[in-house]
Amino acid sequence: MNNTGTTTAALVLEDGRVFRGDAYGARGASLGEVVFSTGMTGYQETLTDPSYHRQIVVQTAPQIGNTGWNDDDDESSRIWVAGYVVRDPARTPSNWRSTRGLDDELVRQGIVGISGIDTRMLTRHLRERGAMRAGVFSGDQLDSPEAMLERVRTAPAMKGADLAGDVTTAHPYVVDAIGERRFRVAALDLGIKSNTPRMMAARGIEVHVLPLTSTFAEIAAVAPDGVFLSNGPGDPATQAHAVDLTRSVLERRIPLFGICFGNQILGRALGRDTYKMRYGHRGINIPVIDVATGRVAITSQNHGFALEGEPGEEFGSDFGRVQLSHYCPNDGTVEGVRALDVPAFSVQYHPEAAAGPHDAAPLFDEFCNLMSGAAGGQTMDEDR
Repeated sequence: MNNTGTTTAALVLEDGRVFRGDAYGARGASLGEVVFSTGMTGYQETLTDPSYHRQIVVQTAPQIGNTGWNDDDDESSRIWVAGYVVRDPARTPSNWRSTRGLDDELVRQGIVGISGIDTRMLTRHLRERGAMRAGVFSGDQLDSPEAMLERVRTAPAMKGADLAGDVTTAHPYVVDAIGERRFRVAALDLGIKSNTPRMMAARGIEVHVLPLTSTFAEIAAVAPDGVFLSNGPGDPATQAHAVDLTRSVLERRIPLFGICFGNQILGRALGRDTYKMRYGHRGINIPVIDVATGRVAITSQNHGFALEGEPGEEFGSDFGRVQLSHYCPNDGTVEGVRALDVPAFSVQYHPEAAAGPHDAAPLFDEFCNLMSGAAGGQTMDEDR
């Protein structure tokens, strides 16, 4: 306890830096990669995004929790972040949709957090030093700096982490099309967010969400008009199975659309490597430029790995010509891939973004157009 009567807590970074603050959420200890998110809104969607599995999230917005927690905005069935770091948590939430406070939900789900620290200083430190392993400690887990640092440095790193299998669905399920069904899509769940099938359903797509362990025969059994590769956590270099499935889809010229982790999987299937970024892109205000049109979209992103290459670069693959179709003007990171000889494309950002922005939502319409145009090409008819 400190002199204000609150429980003290510590955020310990792999490089030895220690930030002291107040316990927020559950008491205990939690280890993970510490990253920062620049989103001003949407903290509930951030916390429940499976792509944040095993990450300690720092919110750069100073006030968090003002709108409480509701039962409608979750992007999955649980909170996935390993820990939570905020500056000024709301004392009393105020929103007509709120059913409880953020702190209450963090306690209920056992998420260890810390508040009252200078998140601006912490973010500047991470930008300079890069994302790294860290730990949040409070209650009876609060120990000497040396002991806590030892626990942090023995935790697994994000590079080489195979995490998509932790978050994928255990069993297939279907999200029905709204209104008349126009298409049927097989969505490979690498950590899919709830709003993605909803966005497709609104366009008349019946979405069959399949586990990561699915075989190509199981995908074919759905008789899909298209295949979707979702977002997800971890190092894409560990996803040999997903890459092999993607190559099988490309061989049969089935329309394919991927986002975020799915963009990296498609890129690897087309022959490109991926690399660990210094601190990644996480937020809802990240610009992306389409090299074909020069058009700028403000996007929602959450990724710490990216595809190698230069914006607009074209290269050959086992499936014909490919273009690196989008990039982030902030740092030149590749943000999209388009196959020019087979019906496949992907983006590094989130067109289903909740709580926004919605500049990229028309990409779902582009996927529909791709499926509409595939009628004259080779499809999975032989597998139906």
